[in-house]
Amino acid sequence: MHGCRWLDVGLGLKPEHFDEAGATQAPGLWFEVHPENYMMEGGPRLSGLKAIARNHPISLHGVGASLGGLEPPDTEHLRRVAGLVERFNPVLVSEHATWSSYQGAYYADLLPLPRTAEIMANLVRGVTAYQEAIGRPILLENPSNYLPLSSEMDEVNFLMDVARASGCGILLDVNNLYVSANNTGLDPYAYIRALRPALVGEIHIAGHSVDPNLGETLLIDSHDSPVVSGVWQLLEFALAHLGHKPVLLERDAQIPPFADLMQEVIQARRITSNWGNNRVNA
Repeated sequence: MHGCRWLDVGLGLKPEHFDEAGATQAPGLWFEVHPENYMMEGGPRLSGLKAIARNHPISLHGVGASLGGLEPPDTEHLRRVAGLVERFNPVLVSEHATWSSYQGAYYADLLPLPRTAEIMANLVRGVTAYQEAIGRPILLENPSNYLPLSSEMDEVNFLMDVARASGCGILLDVNNLYVSANNTGLDPYAYIRALRPALVGEIHIAGHSVDPNLGETLLIDSHDSPVVSGVWQLLEFALAHLGHKPVLLERDAQIPPFADLMQEVIQARRITSNWGNNRVNA
């Protein structure tokens, strides 16, 4: 669809930025959307994304498949994601190592998984079903944690074992890692050092917020503010260990002007330029 181009730093795309995103000539820029927002047969939102996809690579980042749930992913949901994959030929497809539905009820949140052998088998089953439905491997994102849960294994090895068993890759969200480290006491640098570079296909950066009652004791993965210095530092460390990876800036609330987000994209490019560009068949 796009030929072969440099895939450098991307931006989470919001409908209010469609005009500016479609007009930008920024080299290497790519856009990510949540497929759940485009599972319709027509209308202005889908038409807007089609127009942008003619000039820029598109990534799909799912939030509703509940891959780690006790029940298999919903077949209708997978069918609709597969339709978007066929329509847009996204350069990357990703989902979360979480659960969000049970017995037909959807909880509209990315809930953490107990890291046990039984739940790992459920997650591998969910990832496998998703990949078979869309006909390609996906990347699986590490969650944000708010409490130190009792588990049979640490998170980084849990995710790598799932990746090896299912054939998926890992999406390292360094903001999620920063939030989890603050909230639960894990060492984010040891986490990154433990990752096998070949398994990681993408990195996310984002902002977060402070809990209004507990203050900085509890950070919330809200995606409603600029990236903080500690997350930028984790990005640099991750690239130094993992090598060249596409980086994506997320912003899902308190959406600023497109130009403000592009300033953060430029800041991310200054960091990624130290480790070279990322050539991807987009």
